[in-house]
Amino acid sequence: MLSPYIRHRMITEHEVITRVLTRHRFVDAEKFIQEVCWRTYWKGWLEMRPSVWARYQADVANLPHSATYDAACAGKTGIDCFDAWAMELKATGYLHNHARMWFASLWIFTLGLPWQLGADFFYHYLLDGDPASNTLSWRWVAGLQTAGKTYLAQADNITKFTNGRFTPNSFVRVAGPPSEAPWAAAAISTTPALPKGAVGLLVTEEDLHPESIDYGASRITALAAAPLGNGLSAGVSAFINGAISEALKRGAAQWRAPAELIDTLDPEGLIDWAQAHKLNTIVTAYTPVGPVSDRLAAIAPVLASAGITVVPVRRDWDSAAWPHAAKGFFAFKDKIPGLIGL
Repeated sequence: MLSPYIRHRMITEHEVITRVLTRHRFVDAEKFIQEVCWRTYWKGWLEMRPSVWARYQADVANLPHSATYDAACAGKTGIDCFDAWAMELKATGYLHNHARMWFASLWIFTLGLPWQLGADFFYHYLLDGDPASNTLSWRWVAGLQTAGKTYLAQADNITKFTNGRFTPNSFVRVAGPPSEAPWAAAAISTTPALPKGAVGLLVTEEDLHPESIDYGASRITALAAAPLGNGLSAGVSAFINGAISEALKRGAAQWRAPAELIDTLDPEGLIDWAQAHKLNTIVTAYTPVGPVSDRLAAIAPVLASAGITVVPVRRDWDSAAWPHAAKGFFAFKDKIPGLIGL
């Protein structure tokens, strides 16, 4: 249940791993550490292939919603285990990883629904919904992430690992999505030099521990935070809004600076805030590929026209780890000991 906090970086992957290694040897904790690093790997993989995200977003916007889709989202398909997981997700914002894989497999290969709409359903209800981890995990189940390798839920496996809570019969199988050409990896972009002097700090839901980021010689004189407001479930929105408010309060205490919560991440609110504090530079934690990054990219020209520059600050962990995500996870995991200083 650490995942919502890691997803929004209220705690970081590096922090979790460091804490674990104070109590356990690497050889004993290696599998757990690898699971934590999957999030880092997925982030790096998508960062090098932003077109995967762009196509997925376009598909979500354009794919039709069928009666089967409506039944799946409502937990009314007649498949007991699937329906129970749909309702559990909507009620709690969480599913065990096994259940997520089974659910995705049944969505794609039994109900015959587009994986993109399933990923979008998860993203809107999961407290740990992450643009990279969620999207790419659904692609993996569908057989797109590792070409030709699909994940098919097995009835006996579900019976065994739910301790008999569900005892489904064999499932109907339908064809999955068509194969696609491999996505070439581009180099990780560089970030601009850190500014000197007075700056404002923008806190977003992508990184809610701003006090653990190195801002160099920047002097933070004012803080602002704004939720994206992109139609997530009430439970997810409440979690994010509470976490943003908490991060803003901690930041205000850390830098002894005024802090303001802006209603939504839009240029008008940011311009008003920046001008009120006589700011022409805003620093913010680097936002990986996803909705927040899309929004910042869209509003940056508007801010620039008002004489305001936004400077992203990438964590050292990401800068060191993401370039190793050009290929599969097995190649990435060989780099983990070096990343954590072993």
